[in-house]
Amino acid sequence: MARRRRPHGEEHENTERWLVSYADFITLLFAFFVVMYSLSSVNEGKYRILSNSLIQAFRSANINAEGQTIVAPPVVVPSSPPVPIKRLKARDKQDAAREEAARKMRDMASDIRRVLGPLTGDGKVRVTEGAFGVTVEINASALFSTGEAVLGSEANAALRAVAGVIADSEFPIMVEGHTDNNPINTLRFPSNWELSSARASSVVRLFIENGVLPSRLTAAGYADQRPIADNDTDAGRTRNRRVAIMLESRVPVSEPEAEPEPESGSEPSAMIPGDAILSPESNDSRPWE
Repeated sequence: MARRRRPHGEEHENTERWLVSYADFITLLFAFFVVMYSLSSVNEGKYRILSNSLIQAFRSANINAEGQTIVAPPVVVPSSPPVPIKRLKARDKQDAAREEAARKMRDMASDIRRVLGPLTGDGKVRVTEGAFGVTVEINASALFSTGEAVLGSEANAALRAVAGVIADSEFPIMVEGHTDNNPINTLRFPSNWELSSARASSVVRLFIENGVLPSRLTAAGYADQRPIADNDTDAGRTRNRRVAIMLESRVPVSEPEAEPEPESGSEPSAMIPGDAILSPESNDSRPWE
């Protein structure tokens, strides 16, 4: 019998196309479970801590004889221990010392403005008060000749008056010398560093000669490295050539004496104020276990 031929153009029907969709579904399902597994990883350390806490909490609870009420042990709410009296007194003493230091600083600033009145009026002296003390800024032209570090007669009189104001105080004093950016190259001052340091030292030496304790004094020269105005103008360079006298309002802070620790085994004389015992209401008359 002759084999029946298919009509021209008839295609063979593919009965296995479902495998493509099934493979895609399996791939997506596999990816889904991989993601779920990565998200379900547990921190074993935290899980162990939680488990131990729950076990300890349930073990500490007691059930009464009738098995109806769970009686928990008393909960003690800790409170901050009171500040020792010695420490409170030390704080009050430190606050009083700071207030006294601030008052002295204000008085000294007023006295310095008064003794430097003529120079202040000409704009050669600026006295400013801040959180860290008093700063007296004196233009170098009022103290020294150009390129020199020797104080003039008028400068000596003005600085002696300032020394009379600050000699009886206990505050540290920093004297800073500053120059403009014009270079100097002399036998005595090869650069502005030597000039600024020598000018600051001249002021310190005058203060020591007029009763200021040397241990309170510090001299520093910064050359042209800390300008307060623009060095591109004559007015700015004049402003930068200066000597700054800084009175630091530091107050020595003494540490309070350490409180003696109670001996081991000794009972405290009284409960710390503020501690309280919170207990749930219960009809059980037995003492807490």
